[in-house]
Amino acid sequence: MNDQALTDVRESGAHREMDLTPAQRREQGVSLRKITPRSSHAEWAVRRDRPSPVAFLQAQDVQRLAWLVPYRHQRMAESPFAFFRGSATIMAADLAGSPTSGLQSQICGDAHLANFGLFASPERNLVFDINDFDETLRGPWEWDIKRLATSFVVAARHNGFDRRSLLEAVQASVRYYQRGMDRLASIPMIQVWYGHVRANEIGHFFAQERRLGESQRREIGSRQAKVIGKARAQDGNKALSKIARQVDGHFRFKSQPPQIVPITELIPENQPDQIRDAILSSFDQYRTSLPDARRFLLDRYRLRDLALKVVGVGSVGTRCFVVLFEGREAQDPLLLQVKEANASVLEAHLPPSPYDHHGQRVVEGQRLMQMASDVFLGWSRGVLGPHYYWRQFRDMKLSAPLESYRPRQMTNYAMLCGLTLAQAHARTGDAAAIAGYIGTSDTFVRALTTFAEAYADQNDRDHAEFLDALKSGAIASAETHQAQG
Repeated sequence: MNDQALTDVRESGAHREMDLTPAQRREQGVSLRKITPRSSHAEWAVRRDRPSPVAFLQAQDVQRLAWLVPYRHQRMAESPFAFFRGSATIMAADLAGSPTSGLQSQICGDAHLANFGLFASPERNLVFDINDFDETLRGPWEWDIKRLATSFVVAARHNGFDRRSLLEAVQASVRYYQRGMDRLASIPMIQVWYGHVRANEIGHFFAQERRLGESQRREIGSRQAKVIGKARAQDGNKALSKIARQVDGHFRFKSQPPQIVPITELIPENQPDQIRDAILSSFDQYRTSLPDARRFLLDRYRLRDLALKVVGVGSVGTRCFVVLFEGREAQDPLLLQVKEANASVLEAHLPPSPYDHHGQRVVEGQRLMQMASDVFLGWSRGVLGPHYYWRQFRDMKLSAPLESYRPRQMTNYAMLCGLTLAQAHARTGDAAAIAGYIGTSDTFVRALTTFAEAYADQNDRDHAEFLDALKSGAIASAETHQAQG
């Protein structure tokens, strides 16, 4: 294959999987190394025209609720790890100038280690998968694995690991992405599509991969049982007990600003009817995005209350709500989360989404990348016009306690995240070509480890500049905001 043919493959994405054998597609992936050597992925250099990190974040702040923006800044100021979680827009712009193989898939766009976790499948099985798709778009698969690898450097430093332990975790995330893609390239597509990680299989996987002794196996099994039990307890009733109280026999959301603010406290005194009508209109639009069977189930519930709910780090300041529905009685609740969906941070650097509605972009991207998605996943336009997507609130959802992880636990978690990301990419990308490009040597692993350390250094510098802006008053902090209030 000559250089022009290789360029045509990259630019058109015309691998024509249906016309080529897996071996031929692997060979195409190998050939792409001539254009983009795997070692080139180690590169990181700051562009001369790179905007300041503060400028990136201020551009996002314009779209957010002004009174919540200082709280976003407060959360991001806590540590370089917290800053990294909230700065996907900065890394997206930086990755836009980085080398890529030309192979694409549906990507998460914010694949850091805290955006993976346990949740319930429609069959009520606990599965481990990516759980945040606000930035999802079709793009270079390398962007996701670079963000994942970098997040392990940032998190390992945050936890005080020595460099040897840090490197073990980072390399595990990339190596198990490599191994996962190699395996997925060789199995039928239908198996790729159905594949997922069950919570009750995680301990067995770690024991096999690390060749652990019997006592270590028992330790992992015991820990796994506790985690599964804790996740299963994270249902609507438990969530409701923390954020709502009973009034006249029905639950109503508590007022706990800025974390949770009932809608009645946000409605101007002279506009209750207009706001209620807008909310009901948004709900009706959401209903139409669901399949008939899900709509039938939803209609068995009555909408009781609505509140603004601050979530995460990167999402603080966006319009996020929790909606309370009641079934046959108050003890039969259904809690849905409604999140504002803006343009993906990737859209400034990649072709636009085929969906005009950003909520639909999130929902369809999630369905493409996850084997098991929430049955109540849907979208709508909402109050004052923004796009929203809907899903269940804390349906057996549990994130890893990353800040308490010891080195071995972090490395285990890195293995799991790498495999899971490979599974998500293989669903919509050419697994054989990607596997061929990565290969089985340590070349790609070493390159991404070098990049991840260098970019984590950049994240430290960006965080320090962000703190300086807070101290100088160039951007608002929560403390300043509260004092002025």
